[in-house]
Amino acid sequence: MEKSIAPFRIDIPQADLDDLARRLENTRWPEEPPGVGWDHGIPVGYLRELAEYWRTQYDWRTQEQKLNALPQFTTEIDGHDVHFVHVRSPEPDALPLVLTHGWPGSIVEFLEVIGPLADPRAHGGDPADAFHVVAPSPPGFTLSGPTRETGWSVARVARAWAELMRRLGYSRYVAHGGDFGALVSRELGLIDSEHVAALHLTLLVSASATPENADFSVETEKRSVEKGYRYDYELSGYAVIQGTKPQLIAYGLTDSPIAQLAWIADGFKAWTDATDVPEDAVDRDAMLTNVMLYWLTGTAGSSARYYKEGVETWGELEPESPVPTAVAVFPHDIHLPIRRLAERNNNIVRWTEFDRGGHFGAMEEPDLFIADLRASFRDYRVWRSRT
Repeated sequence: MEKSIAPFRIDIPQADLDDLARRLENTRWPEEPPGVGWDHGIPVGYLRELAEYWRTQYDWRTQEQKLNALPQFTTEIDGHDVHFVHVRSPEPDALPLVLTHGWPGSIVEFLEVIGPLADPRAHGGDPADAFHVVAPSPPGFTLSGPTRETGWSVARVARAWAELMRRLGYSRYVAHGGDFGALVSRELGLIDSEHVAALHLTLLVSASATPENADFSVETEKRSVEKGYRYDYELSGYAVIQGTKPQLIAYGLTDSPIAQLAWIADGFKAWTDATDVPEDAVDRDAMLTNVMLYWLTGTAGSSARYYKEGVETWGELEPESPVPTAVAVFPHDIHLPIRRLAERNNNIVRWTEFDRGGHFGAMEEPDLFIADLRASFRDYRVWRSRT
């Protein structure tokens, strides 16, 4: 029997919002040595101001209404309810596209790009570039709710996405992913190659240069190695904790909105094109809405578990992929992939290096993201055999 697809609407009880306001008001703040800035983590002064804005000025109901303007649904796949946005284009020949975010993202990453991708005619674009857009929330992330068991991995999510696209009636489609979503999209191309026409990725960790394989006479490869060092020795603390003891951090993130805010906002500063504060790169309300989705759904722990599930394969070269793959490189992302290294095991058909933007490309630079996605998939609207 075919699994049903049910409409979904976000409707957070007022009691949950009142509880959040009380917790924010009663925060017990830590001390901080003077002059440490962001080197020790998100600064107390900045976080106090951001938390006060969250408590007194940020309007969840406005953001909830904005989210609910998108058609949303749930369907059970592999024993778990999967939440997804599904915007069908008014253009009859639109190409189906599945967008997958990573940690600590959510569908908020795609709010500014879904409309132009689905209806380019209404946004000054070419209707021939239209997509039917599917943006799921991976099980354990935000609106899909917490997973109740271990075993949710990149491969399992990819299998769920293949089933979701089949269930929606899409026999041929393309996929985009960033962060964890890039791993899922690449795996999706491997397991559903009969239906995935092409990929667009903004992260390929295994294509980063290392001291062992870098050509240091090439400036980009030198910077790739430097980024790797910075990630390993300065930015990767969150990943080490989530990859070893995700339950340990889940207690604080689930009980304290300040802990959840700090855990996510620090990434929005360190991984983006921000100079002084995260809002240099992303809209403040959008960042807080992203935090809200984790807080209100209690999915800090279950989203962190993906790191534990995948830790054994970190850094390994993935299986060879024949799927045509476009890569968009945003210079302030946490890793800097190198094309010659990516070509070892990927069928690279397009490689774009931007001069601005970071880890949350669709959120930071929506115009660049949209243009590159359209161009990357333009040649794959008619099926071509890969044999």
